Amino acid sequence: MSLLAINGGAPVRETAYPKWPVYGDKEREALNRVLESGVWGTLGNEVKEFNKRFAEYQGAKYGVAVANGTVSLEIILRALEIGPGDEVIVPPYTFNATVSSVLMAGATPVFADIEADTFNIDPAGIEKHITEYTKAIMPVHIGGRPCDMDAILAVAAKHRLFVIEDAAQACAAQWKGAKAGSIGDAGSFSFQASKNLTAGEGGFITTNDEALYDRCFSIHHCGRDMKNGLWYDHPHLGTNARMTEWQAAILNVQMERLDSQLETRMDNAAYLTRRLKEIPFVATLREDERITRNAYHLYIFRYFADKNRGVTREKFLEALKAEGIPCAPGYVRLYRQGMLRSPLAKRILRPGTSYDNLLLENTEKACCEEGVWLFQYMLLGTHKDMDDIADAIIKIGENTDELPG
Repeated sequence: MSLLAINGGAPVRETAYPKWPVYGDKEREALNRVLESGVWGTLGNEVKEFNKRFAEYQGAKYGVAVANGTVSLEIILRALEIGPGDEVIVPPYTFNATVSSVLMAGATPVFADIEADTFNIDPAGIEKHITEYTKAIMPVHIGGRPCDMDAILAVAAKHRLFVIEDAAQACAAQWKGAKAGSIGDAGSFSFQASKNLTAGEGGFITTNDEALYDRCFSIHHCGRDMKNGLWYDHPHLGTNARMTEWQAAILNVQMERLDSQLETRMDNAAYLTRRLKEIPFVATLREDERITRNAYHLYIFRYFADKNRGVTREKFLEALKAEGIPCAPGYVRLYRQGMLRSPLAKRILRPGTSYDNLLLENTEKACCEEGVWLFQYMLLGTHKDMDDIADAIIKIGENTDELPG
């Protein structure tokens, strides 16, 4: 008789993990408050309150709430006057928006490999990609784990480059006590449906530079001058990327849940890490005492087929799901995306740019062989819920003879 659930055995887990998003009467009251106010659009009291609260929470002097976490990156790039002919160094292990935002600004993305044991951009590999056209580095705090900001800032200072933190997954994360988005020149956040702080959609820009804040605000507000301009005066080239009152109302309430949820995630992540260290064919990401808060939007670990009788990651994930554990392989290699070979992209990219032969070793392994994702809502459960994850992985390892090698 088969023991693995994928082959008809009893699964380790038959109950669901905590539902996401978490909401209650306070969210209903907030939405009703907006409904009855008659101010449903933009730049109302809810947005003003959220601008102030979230910027302060992330340790930044200034903040701009925007429609989503994609346009936030585009606005920052435009506000820094990065455009045609310029290059921005990015990691290839990230969501599409990190790269598409560079293209939408008219600039060229240049890919630097990630660290094998963190899945964040490798600071040691950035410098070799810097040219006379490089204007910025865009590190991404993958899964809520901060990048090595000390090393990245050192490279940026040496070459006089901007640092734009893609902190879409890193709300509340901290590097040496400083919160993500307040360390570089600007930070970008997302409040998309899966994020730890969510309104279904939404984004945010943080900065400590007043002039940069003014430009970002103007661009997101149709190019209007935020201080002295008339309503139909548009001195800057802008767009409409304003957050609605509905989004801000939800986010103002959701912020009240943020810290307690973070503590639960961190506690469960620490417990799960201890359990996974018992298993020879997986490895948790490298610990770093400079990370004073990992937001754990994702819990990422590495899988090694050669230590598990050659069972591929895809078959391992299939078996793990069958045991009742939600999981995913994660990102694909961004330098293989079709958008980079589209006619429009070819018109935007610097002459001679081609990604056809690009192969970055650590990215290849993370995307095609090793990376395994667990989701933030799973970490809102109990230690027993974490035990189920570890026990399911152990069960698969003990019964690999049931799986094709």
